[in-house]
Amino acid sequence: MAPCRRQRASVLLMTLWLVNCFCWGLAETVRTSSALTGQGAQGQGPASHERVKRGWVWNQFFVVEEYTGTEPLYVGKIHSDSDNGEGMIKYTISGEGAGTIFIIDEITGDIHATQKLDREEKAYYTLRAQARDRYTSAPLEPESEFVIKVQDINDSEPKFLEGPYIGSVAELSPIGTSVMKVAASDEDDPTYGSSARVVYSVLDGEKFFTVDRDTGVIRTAVADLDRETQDRYELVVKATDMAGQMGGLSGSTTVTIVITDVNDNAPSFSQKLYQFSVSEGAAVGTPIGSVIANDADMGDNTDMSYFITEGEDGKLFKITTDAQTQEAVISIKEPLDFETKQVHTVLVEAVNKHVDERFVDLGTFHDRTIVKVSVTDVDEPPLFYFPNASHNTLEVQEDAKLGALVGVVTARDPDKDNVPVRYSIDRATDQEHIFNIDPVTGAITLGKILDRETAGWHNITVIAVEADNPAHANQSAVSIRILDVNDNPPELATPFEASICEDAKPDQIIHTISVVDKDEPQSGHRFYFTLAPEASSNRHFTLMDAKGNTASIRTQRSGFNRHEQNVYLLPILVVDSGPPALSSTGTVTIHVCGCDRDGAIQSCNATAYVISAALSPGALIALLVCMLILIVLVLLILTLKRHRKGQRMSEDEEDMRDNVIKYNDEGGGEQDTQAYDMSALRSLYDFPEAKSADSGAELACLPQWIQSRASAEGGAADFSLFRGYIRKKVEQADADLSVPPYDSFQTYAFEGSSSPALSLSSIRTLSNTSEQDFSYLSDWGPRFRQLAGYYAPGQPEEEGS
Repeated sequence: MAPCRRQRASVLLMTLWLVNCFCWGLAETVRTSSALTGQGAQGQGPASHERVKRGWVWNQFFVVEEYTGTEPLYVGKIHSDSDNGEGMIKYTISGEGAGTIFIIDEITGDIHATQKLDREEKAYYTLRAQARDRYTSAPLEPESEFVIKVQDINDSEPKFLEGPYIGSVAELSPIGTSVMKVAASDEDDPTYGSSARVVYSVLDGEKFFTVDRDTGVIRTAVADLDRETQDRYELVVKATDMAGQMGGLSGSTTVTIVITDVNDNAPSFSQKLYQFSVSEGAAVGTPIGSVIANDADMGDNTDMSYFITEGEDGKLFKITTDAQTQEAVISIKEPLDFETKQVHTVLVEAVNKHVDERFVDLGTFHDRTIVKVSVTDVDEPPLFYFPNASHNTLEVQEDAKLGALVGVVTARDPDKDNVPVRYSIDRATDQEHIFNIDPVTGAITLGKILDRETAGWHNITVIAVEADNPAHANQSAVSIRILDVNDNPPELATPFEASICEDAKPDQIIHTISVVDKDEPQSGHRFYFTLAPEASSNRHFTLMDAKGNTASIRTQRSGFNRHEQNVYLLPILVVDSGPPALSSTGTVTIHVCGCDRDGAIQSCNATAYVISAALSPGALIALLVCMLILIVLVLLILTLKRHRKGQRMSEDEEDMRDNVIKYNDEGGGEQDTQAYDMSALRSLYDFPEAKSADSGAELACLPQWIQSRASAEGGAADFSLFRGYIRKKVEQADADLSVPPYDSFQTYAFEGSSSPALSLSSIRTLSNTSEQDFSYLSDWGPRFRQLAGYYAPGQPEEEGS
């Protein structure tokens, strides 16, 4: 390769030298004045269109890059018209590379390149030339600028700057499908020759892919690319400059092409028959096994759905798809019964979710397999069976007698042994023992009388157990509906009052009454209204059937006067349709009221007048019962009050303390004899003498200190003093009309003779040796003068009681 490159370079240098010589010869010819000249460059003199000689004689210079010769490379020659060849002119250059890369012969003006140049690093150099007098160095011509261009040679190979490349294409793509584009760059001059003109080709992998020679676009070469067979390809793409001609440089890169998946494969079961077993006692929802269909595709193309084909066995199972593993999980949908069927066969189908319409002609995208499920036997508890459509609902008339049959529940052992079953009622659901059940037959009978109006439905739980194994039990809820019989009479619905204006006209509707009945006959209610026999002859109101189980009260006359009679009581008889027909009587109270012109009620009186001539026996009995109750209550209250009064009197006889009455007023002292009745105090010691031999019996009623004293003296106590005092006080209280109407026992500080109790008076306890000064009592006025005398210094202490 190196000898060829040197040979091409020598040929190119020779060609450039011949072109340069030709241009230099032309430089000495006469040019127009539009070029630079010595005088024109300085801008002196007027502009002229005459043809003159050019001051500088040269052309644009070129130099070949990558020159490897030992001698400096001749570039070109500069020459001034004023140079006559005598050597009086000195040529100089300045600018880029002057004196280093480029040198000039000062006498001849020849320019040479002393270094190897690289166009890819710098494409041209700008320099300035100057012609001077050799001896004075004075410029003979204006300084002129020129350019040395570096001519390109094919010294740079194409390069793939973005490689290596990775692309992708879907499998089964048609021939010519674009995969990706590669691009190589060449640093050579694209404007000079074909050094930078690149073409592409495939070195490895051309069997499956091609590359466009000029654009570098890679395309598929075959139509049967299969990802499942090979999911990637490695290509080597070459880029060659010089338009692919001999001697051009080249570069290569690797291209990895990944084959993406399409849904071109159907799911497939690895087995055509799967077998599972499950216990008949397994609960609904229990998984019994899983199957999976394989799909050679990948990603979303492997998503599939599983179905169980229709059939009797298919209704017993359901199938779900695991989103992660794509497995089909089969579970129980309906309870299984070994005694009914031991083996179930179902057909499971797997279908792709995302079918590509482009590949439908490749085949069906589904597969099927057979699943057999074997049911194993277990010892099961009894099962309940209800023959009719009402299932677990029974009915009974509410007037059924005790022991009447309500219904029969049936349960049996589902196993082959068919063990006998025993029945019972869960008493938590029948705490009142309203129903009984026969443990052998399951017959439910009444244990108590029913009342539909109290409870219209009863929900009980019946338990069935195997006779030889009570642990195997089952229970079922049984609803018992109580059927209605006509055992409640109809009653008037509230309100029972109506109002009528005094100026009411005849045949005017004043009130509409309705009826309530606790019974619920199957054919519906039908009520009949009429006035009670005792009111049938009244001339004030009539009763009319208003349909819809209602009746309207109408006036028979006008001229009502509330001052004469303001209340009418109208008894109404209501009868239902039975059977048997029941009736009741209700009374409607009609008030006669004063109304304004618009018929608005203003006022009503409350004087009652009964239309009926006599009360019914029931009303009389109720009235007598009420009166009897009131009499008993009054007697009870009087008895309680008398009992409490006796207790209070016994307590007063035992308690001999003073009754202090406070009047909240301040008296005038001992000199004020008008503020209090002093006779009560003066008569304290006025006791008649009375003796009684019955003193022993009275001794026990006296305080303990008197009893002790009497016993110590050894004789009978003299109670005449006390008896006389008490008798006198009783006579005074009986004669006094201002006292309350009950006995009152009062004491006025009377302690009897020789009482052992000490006085509580603060005056008695005052000592002569007291150092306290009570002289200030004299300053309090005449009301306290007597008190100040008791406490005056130097006077003896008076005895007080």
